[in-house]
Amino acid sequence: MKSDIIWLIFAFGSAFFAGITSILAKCGIRTTDSSVATAIRTIVVFLMAVIMVIIAGTQTYISEISIRTWVFLILSGLATGGSWLCYFKALQIGDINKVVPIDKSSTVLAMIMAFIFLKEDITLLKVICMFFIGTGTLMMIENKTPSIGCSSKSNYLPFAFMSAIFAALTSILGKIGIENIDSNLGTAIRTFVVLIMAWLMVGITKKGSEIKKISKNELAFICFSGLATGCSWLCYYKALQIGPASVVVPIDKLSIIITVVFSYLVFKEKLTAKSLLGLVLITVGTLGMLL
Repeated sequence: MKSDIIWLIFAFGSAFFAGITSILAKCGIRTTDSSVATAIRTIVVFLMAVIMVIIAGTQTYISEISIRTWVFLILSGLATGGSWLCYFKALQIGDINKVVPIDKSSTVLAMIMAFIFLKEDITLLKVICMFFIGTGTLMMIENKTPSIGCSSKSNYLPFAFMSAIFAALTSILGKIGIENIDSNLGTAIRTFVVLIMAWLMVGITKKGSEIKKISKNELAFICFSGLATGCSWLCYYKALQIGPASVVVPIDKLSIIITVVFSYLVFKEKLTAKSLLGLVLITVGTLGMLL
C-alpha cells in the first residue's frame, strides 16, 4: 500500500513539473532557435541527473549494467531526443493549446504498447478511459486564431505528431531500461544520449552561432525549463520504475491542465467550449485509470 502511494506522488510530481516546463520553454524560444534551446536545456537536465546520482551514490553500479539495459536506455534516449526536437519546434511555431494536446496523445499509444509489450492488464474500464483520453485530445485540436508570434498555418502538426510518437516509444523503452538499475542512474544515462543528439543537431544545422545571440532573459527561461524538466524526469522514471506504465503515463499527461491554465495567464490563450470539454474528458479518463 505504501509503495502505491509513493509512485503516485512521483507520478503527480512529474505532471506538475512537466506542465511548468512547456510554459517556461515557450518563453525561452520566442526568438531563440528551438534546436539550440533544446541543446542548452539538456545540459541543465543532465547536470541535475548527475547530481542526483552522486547524492544517491549509485554511480559505482554503472559497471554492472547489462548490455540489454544499455541498449534500451540508449534507444530510450534517442526516442526522447527525437521527441524533444520535434516538440519544441512545434511549440515555437504553434499555439501551446494546439501543440500540447497532440503531444499528450502519446498517452493512448503508450498505453496500447504497455498492454502489448509489457503484458500489463487491460480492463473494460481502461479501454473506456483510453477512449475518453483519445476523444478529448482530438477535441482540443482545432483551428483558432493563433497567439502573438505563432504561425497561423498547420506546419506545426508534423512536428507535434512525431513528438507524440517518439514520446510513446520513450515510455516503453525507458520502462524496460530501468527495470534492474537505479532510476536516477538510468535517467542520467538517457539524458547523456539526448545531450549528444541535441548538440549534434546544432552542429549539423550549423546553428552554433545562434548561442551568442540569445538574450539573458530567454537564456534564463531556457535554463529554468531545464530545471523543471529535470525534476519531471526524476519523478517520472522513479514512478515508472515502481508503478504500472499504463497508469503512470496518463497521470504524467495531466500536466496539460497546468499548461492550459498558465498559457491563459501568461500568453492569453483561451479555450473554446469544445476544447474545454476535451480537457475535461482527458482529465476524467486519466483519473479513471486510478480506479
